[in-house]
Amino acid sequence: MSLEWEQTVVDAHDPAALGRWWREALDWVVVDDDPRWFEIRPALDRRPGLIFVPVSDAKTGKNRVHLDLRPDDRDAEVDRLIALGATPVDIGQGEPYWVVLADPEGNEFCVLSSRRA
Repeated sequence: MSLEWEQTVVDAHDPAALGRWWREALDWVVVDDDPRWFEIRPALDRRPGLIFVPVSDAKTGKNRVHLDLRPDDRDAEVDRLIALGATPVDIGQGEPYWVVLADPEGNEFCVLSSRRA
């Protein structure tokens, strides 16, 4: 038996809008723009992807799962993501080497420092 990580599911009030935001943030491609969901991947033939599905209930607390992104230049990437509509979030993280942001629907994610050689 084999097992492959296909995608991560993200609840969204507006799946297409949030999916488009993440597509731009990650520079990924749209795989499926169905009225019932919106899926993006790094490339058409690469996995895992993110699939955004509709929900009516509001987000009520800190995410139990979140994405960690590792750019070449953390501060430049944080500035770019904020310009796209992300917001800085304080979840009690103190002063770590990462920055916590939230996407336009309030889902937290981290932007890590670049890897050291």
